[in-house]
Amino acid sequence: TNDEFDALLDLVSSRGSHEIYNYQHQSTGLTPLMVFAGKGLISDVCMLLSLGADWNLKSKDGLTALELAEAENQLEAAQIIREHAQNCQSNSQQAQQLLDKYMATINPEQVDVSLIQQLMRKICGDSEDGAILVFLPGWDDINKTRQKLLDNPFFSQSTKFDIICLHSMVPAGEQKKVFTRPPRGCRKIVLATNIAESAVTIDDVVYVIDSGRMKEKSYDPYNNVSTLQSSWVSKANAKQREGRAGRCQPGICYHLYSRLRAASMPEFKVPEIKRMPVEELCLQVKILDPNCNTNDFLQKLLDPPVDQSIANAVSILQDIGALTPEEELTELGEKFGHLPVHPLISKMLFFAVLVNCLDPALTLACAADYKEPFTMPMSPVEKQKAAVAKLELASLCGGDSDHLAVVAAFECWRNAKERGLSAEFCSQYFVSPSAMKMLDQMRSQLESELKRHGIIPGDISSCSQNSRDPGILRAVLAVGLYPMVGRLCPSFGNNRRSLVETASGAKVRVHSLSNNFNLSSRKYDESLVVFDEITRGDGGMHIRNCTVVRDLPLLLVSTEIAVAPTGSVDADDSDDEEDEEDEETGEEEEEEGDTSNEDGVDIHKAESRRGQKMMSSPENSVKLIVDRWLPFNTTALEVAQMYILRERLTASILFKVRHPRVNLPPHLGASMYAIACILSYDGHAGLSSPSQSMGPKHSRSEMYDTGGWEEKPNSFLNALFWSMSLKENKPSSSHANRYRQHDFNAAPTEAASSMHREQNNKQRKPKSANNADSGKRREKMLVNHTYGIHQPQAASTANQSKHKPANSSGLGNKKENMPSDQSYGNQQPNTAPREAAASIAKHQSSKKIKSRAPNNSDSGKKKDMYVPKIDLHKRQREDKPEHKGNA
Repeated sequence: TNDEFDALLDLVSSRGSHEIYNYQHQSTGLTPLMVFAGKGLISDVCMLLSLGADWNLKSKDGLTALELAEAENQLEAAQIIREHAQNCQSNSQQAQQLLDKYMATINPEQVDVSLIQQLMRKICGDSEDGAILVFLPGWDDINKTRQKLLDNPFFSQSTKFDIICLHSMVPAGEQKKVFTRPPRGCRKIVLATNIAESAVTIDDVVYVIDSGRMKEKSYDPYNNVSTLQSSWVSKANAKQREGRAGRCQPGICYHLYSRLRAASMPEFKVPEIKRMPVEELCLQVKILDPNCNTNDFLQKLLDPPVDQSIANAVSILQDIGALTPEEELTELGEKFGHLPVHPLISKMLFFAVLVNCLDPALTLACAADYKEPFTMPMSPVEKQKAAVAKLELASLCGGDSDHLAVVAAFECWRNAKERGLSAEFCSQYFVSPSAMKMLDQMRSQLESELKRHGIIPGDISSCSQNSRDPGILRAVLAVGLYPMVGRLCPSFGNNRRSLVETASGAKVRVHSLSNNFNLSSRKYDESLVVFDEITRGDGGMHIRNCTVVRDLPLLLVSTEIAVAPTGSVDADDSDDEEDEEDEETGEEEEEEGDTSNEDGVDIHKAESRRGQKMMSSPENSVKLIVDRWLPFNTTALEVAQMYILRERLTASILFKVRHPRVNLPPHLGASMYAIACILSYDGHAGLSSPSQSMGPKHSRSEMYDTGGWEEKPNSFLNALFWSMSLKENKPSSSHANRYRQHDFNAAPTEAASSMHREQNNKQRKPKSANNADSGKRREKMLVNHTYGIHQPQAASTANQSKHKPANSSGLGNKKENMPSDQSYGNQQPNTAPREAAASIAKHQSSKKIKSRAPNNSDSGKKKDMYVPKIDLHKRQREDKPEHKGNA
């Protein structure tokens, strides 16, 4: 009827799409074009043909629109359809030839920026109104397209075109501009990623340009790397992008790929469970059903993960102690599963509680599950300022780190917020305010969960006394990122870009946006880095966020450490074997051809003798190999000490899991105190030297001359001895009480700090590069004091106070002015470290090694002492403690 025709016409004109134009009736198979052609509605037939209606479709009777018009004697309509079909065939051939020629000149896997520019020029020539939305894969393509448009005189007119970028790294103020309608005569052009597919709706968009490409993060379980490469979108994505055109009004979508490519696209994108690591999922499965096999359980899912991905996840859970080798759930794993973070992050939090470094650990844990908090400006000048700002923030925590830049940024933002200056800080240091607010909320939620499970007390300040100690802070970070460890490769020639060698032997570049982009291994004699992940992009594999760490934290938490003889031990063994051979009679020569089983026994005995020889004396030099790839030179006694501390650390974590509200036993508290002291010292002075296979060796006097002792401890053993002897001496010092306007009321732990220098009351001028004291650390004011970071001032003599060790039980009630000889957890004075230090001192004196602490005869030498306090300010020492040979 006429009413039905009117309704059909309204539907076609108001909601016109290929689905409507080519819709076929369920019973008859008729399309709108067939109906209009059969009725002789010429204008409507022309409209449908111009909109792209398919004239080749057939009804249930097998008739096309042309045949139906001829059957109904609608000759004019039949003639129009016939001519249109002929033109389409001719145009189709020409279009195919043109398409083939175009495809031969470009790389279909890359976005053609020139084609996008020409298409925009055509759109602007055909119409004057309507915003243009362009879908691009990632940030690099957005930058290229934007620069291409700005280089064109037609699009560079700011009064006629407003070019806006929509990306997660763009400041929030710039992102909000996409919702603002431009003034009359100005056209808005939005360059966006797939974030604009469904997350936002821009009501004035009329034209959509779909590049057909997108970047999606996935996980390669066979190489254990994440991938972030540009790929073709799915049909579902293409439909979503098409729907952005004319969301609130009629619009047009241009797909920049062929029909053949469109037909080959997958229906939907790969499910997330197939493209992400599944450690958390596997742990939750074991909690729900401890007796099940993880792989068998997950294979029952609609879209099960890859077997290798499950195997990798189980291996990681076994390495951190969440699962046994038989895949049985442990007490530690059960506790990890109750926390809303990754199991590796859970272990980091437990370690942070034990060493009193919880506050930055909360920030690191939340930042690991959230987006990058730093924004990326568009102009080159602003980009340079943003890079410098990030470096300044990182240097507040010792520098050479991307992760610690986030920690410093959050602490400064929190202090600025208390003063009502958070917006100013975020603008000056290119920090996203929304990201900071989200991190603050996530921290509060995570802190509440830790309190609910009894892991921390109500006041976390007692668990954050060492939050500003660079050595302990980096150790906490290393625990959270292990086993993602690598070492910096030496740079050669003009190649300044950092390369990191991983455990698999692959060499990976550091991303240009990282603070460590130009970091050289020559700056360190132990060039180890920890990182979030390795990402394979269009330009190859790279590391986005990494931090330089020392070796000791890795020795404490690594999955496996092995001891091997060095060249000197082998030489001694060979000498012994030669002596034995000289004592043998000539009968051995007659038995040279004997190949009996006694040869195997002799080899076993030789290996046993070699092992006994290697560990027979404390002074023997041995090689410590971490996870079968990272070698360090050390001594037999240091290895024994390291094994003890590893077991004590594991026992301390397990004790906290079983008894979260109970203080550590005295022996564990003493061990954790020793670990904290050594980690704090290790952050400044260095403990052990990697073997020569790690690269060129340098003396610590060259690498770590920070103006401290002339003789620095160069081994784990000496560091332990020195820290415990300092504990007995109780040095007095003054220090700046306000570093970041955030006082944890912490009593500083005790060891030795070569990083903190004496500072005069007058302001010091920057030293030149060729200054004789260039090896000393220079105090730099990097962040405006308005945000709670002040230039340190020398404290008066009256305000000086003795340094006391931080209570690192993790849960013990904090007491002010605690005696310095009291152990972690408010227990009795720790005796284990004292006994160890006494034996070490006796051993050292027998070797006639010079004391690491100054005595009264060293009055002309430097007297700066280090105490593992969490304040990065330089300190002034007035008293020179006497060294006691026996701690």
